[in-house]
Amino acid sequence: MTGPETSRDGAPTTLAWLCHPATLLALVVLLVNDHVLKAAFPGLLTGKLSDVAGLVLAPPLVAVLLTLLVPRLPARAAAQVGLVAVGAGFAVVKSSGYAAELASSAWTALAGPSLVRADWTDLLTLPALGLAWWAWTRARRRPVRHRTARLVRLLIVLPPAVLAVAATSAVRYPYALGTTTLDGHPAISVGDGFGTSWPDEPAGGQWSVSDDGATTWRLATDGESERLDAQDPSRRQACAPDEPRRCYRVASGHLRVEQSDDAGVTWQVAWEVSDARREELARRYPSPGDVRRHFSSRELTVYPHAGGGHEVLVANGRDGFLRRLADGGWRRDGFLGEPSGLVGADELPPLDDGGPVQRETDLLLAIVLALLLGCAVAVVAGHLAIRRGGGSRWWGIAGALTMLLAGTVLEATWSRHDDMSTVLAVLVGVVPLAAVAVAVLLLVPWVGSAPGRWVGWTVGDLLLTAILAGLPLAGWLNGNPAQIRVAVALALLATVPGLVLAVRLARLVGSARDENRRDTPPYPPHRPLPPRVPLG
Repeated sequence: MTGPETSRDGAPTTLAWLCHPATLLALVVLLVNDHVLKAAFPGLLTGKLSDVAGLVLAPPLVAVLLTLLVPRLPARAAAQVGLVAVGAGFAVVKSSGYAAELASSAWTALAGPSLVRADWTDLLTLPALGLAWWAWTRARRRPVRHRTARLVRLLIVLPPAVLAVAATSAVRYPYALGTTTLDGHPAISVGDGFGTSWPDEPAGGQWSVSDDGATTWRLATDGESERLDAQDPSRRQACAPDEPRRCYRVASGHLRVEQSDDAGVTWQVAWEVSDARREELARRYPSPGDVRRHFSSRELTVYPHAGGGHEVLVANGRDGFLRRLADGGWRRDGFLGEPSGLVGADELPPLDDGGPVQRETDLLLAIVLALLLGCAVAVVAGHLAIRRGGGSRWWGIAGALTMLLAGTVLEATWSRHDDMSTVLAVLVGVVPLAAVAVAVLLLVPWVGSAPGRWVGWTVGDLLLTAILAGLPLAGWLNGNPAQIRVAVALALLATVPGLVLAVRLARLVGSARDENRRDTPPYPPHRPLPPRVPLG
C-alpha cells in the first residue's frame, strides 16, 4: 500500500505544489492576516497582503482538488487550469461590480456570510501568480509518490488551506451606535465591524438625518456631523416634548426600554427582549460576538410626530434601531440610513420563528463539547488504569493538562466573535489536543498491564458519556434550554455515570495483574519432605 503510484496520476505532483514552502508560507500569511492583522491594522496594506497570499495559495489548491476528483488528469494540465482559473476569476470579480455581487452570493452559500468587493487596484497583485508558477516548477520535480506521505499531507495541509481561502474577505456587519436630534430632526449613527473589531462610540459611525420624522434618511453633511459629534454623549434617558412627565430610558446591558409616567420617579418595562430570548436572537446573526455587549440598548431620543404625539428611536447595537410609533406601538426598524455594502443590513432575523435556533458553528461546538467531555472521562479511566498497574501518575497529570488546554481553547472560541475563526480553532486546536490525550492514555495502559477488553470498555464509556452529554446540548440547539450555561451545566452533570464506570473499569487492570502474578515467578517456597526413618 506504500508503493509508487503510476505516472498518469497527477495528485502526487499537485500535492507537492500545495506543500511547497512558498505555498505554505502563503497559507500562514493568509490565516494570520485575515484573523489577526486585519482586525488590528485595517487598511490598504493588510487588504492587499490577503490578495497576494490568496493568489499564491489558490492555484495549487484548485489543482489538488482537480486531481483528486479526476485521478487521471495530468498534473501539468491541472496546474495550468488552476493558474488560469484563479487569475481570470480574480480579474473579472475585481473589475466588475456585478461579478463581485455574484461572487458574494456564491461564497455566502458555500462558506457563510461573505462580501467580495470590486476594486480595480487589487489587480496590481496579479503578478503574485508568477510566484505560484515558480513554486510549481520546483515542486513538480519532487512528487509525493507514497500513499502514506500523501495521506498525511492531505490531512494536515488541505483542510486549513480550504478554510483559509474560504475566509479571505473580512465580512463587516452594521451596528446601530447612537441616536439623537439635530434642530428637532432625528439623527442616527450607523457603524460597522467584524470579529473582535467593533465600534464603541457614535462618533465612530456615519451620521444620517431625517427631515420627515424618520421616514427617509440622508447622510449628514460635514458640518452636521461635527455638531452631532460634539453633543453630550449621555443619551440614555429622555422625556416626551408633548408630555413632560412621560420619560423613557434604556437598560444598560439588556435589550430593554423602560417608561415612566411620573417624571422618572417610578419605572416600568415598555419594551424588551428577555435575556434568554436575546441569546436565541443573537444566534440568528452571523458572528454575534459578546451578546451582552453587542445586543443591548445603547441610546434613545424622543422627538415630536408631525401628526401629533411623539416617537422614540432607540439604538440597539447589532439588532439595529427600535422605534416607538405615535400610536404607542413598538417596531424593530432594522438599520436605517445608508449602511451600504454591509452584510445583514437589509433585514433583521425574527425574534421567534418557531423553529430550531442554530447555526453551523453552534452544531459544531455542541458536538465537540460532547466529545471533549467523553475524552475527559477516557483520560480519567486511563490514569486510574496506569496507577492500578503501578505506573507513574505523571501520565494522568499530562493528560489532564492537555484536556484543560483543549477546554480553554473551546471556551475562548465559544464567544462566536467570528465563525471561520471558531471552525479553525476547533479543528486545529481542540480536536488534535483531545485526540492526542486519549490516544496516549489508552495506549500506555494497554501496552502495560491492561487487557484488551479494558480498552474496548473505555472507548464505549467515552461514547456513552458523549451521548449523555450531548442530550442537553441537542436541546439547546432546538431552543430548550435557551441559555448555553444551563445546557453546559447539564452536560457536565451527565458525565457522572461515565466517571463512575471509569472507576469500576480500573478493576479489570488489577484482576489481570493478579492473575499474571500467579503464573510467573517467584513460585511458592519449596518445602522439603521430612527425612525417612529406617524400619527396624
